[in-house]
Amino acid sequence: MSTIFKTVDASRISISQLMQPSNSNFNGKIHGGYILNLMDQIAFACASKHSENYCVTASVNTVDFLNPIEIGDLVTMKASINFVGKTSMVVGIRVESENIRTGEIKHCNSSYFTMVAKDENGKSIAVPGLILNDEQEVKRFLKAIKRNETEIQRRTEFNDVNFTLDDYLKDLEPYNVKIQLPGNYS
Repeated sequence: MSTIFKTVDASRISISQLMQPSNSNFNGKIHGGYILNLMDQIAFACASKHSENYCVTASVNTVDFLNPIEIGDLVTMKASINFVGKTSMVVGIRVESENIRTGEIKHCNSSYFTMVAKDENGKSIAVPGLILNDEQEVKRFLKAIKRNETEIQRRTEFNDVNFTLDDYLKDLEPYNVKIQLPGNYS
């Protein structure tokens, strides 16, 4: 059986939506949870388009709200597949807001959603490979590999049966934290 490959452009998606007062928080800015909901929707659409299957969100890596979004702004989200594994895909999402009166565009967020393709029985299913057509696409793929390696290393380090808190207490000294543990810890 030959492996199917698709270009990044084949599943690239962009959506725009006008921000309404009903989506604002108590400070008059658009609620972060609403933006996350839209991001999850575009991640689903992008991953489903690439895999041609139903997809579920497995994880979200780094959601930093860089700039507030105002009521009346036009929010545009751009999504593309940055990485594929066997059954999973990393969808890169860029969120921008545009003041439609002034034309000012602000970068509000970039995030990475890991999505897993599922068959009709809910079992994970293989996804097509990815054709990388330019240096930016190769860099995004490599960055996804590095993020995954870092997460695995962190999980391994702190979940290891040989983890010793004493080895890390000095690392906490420059931080605004007071440690009050029972036993022999100072």
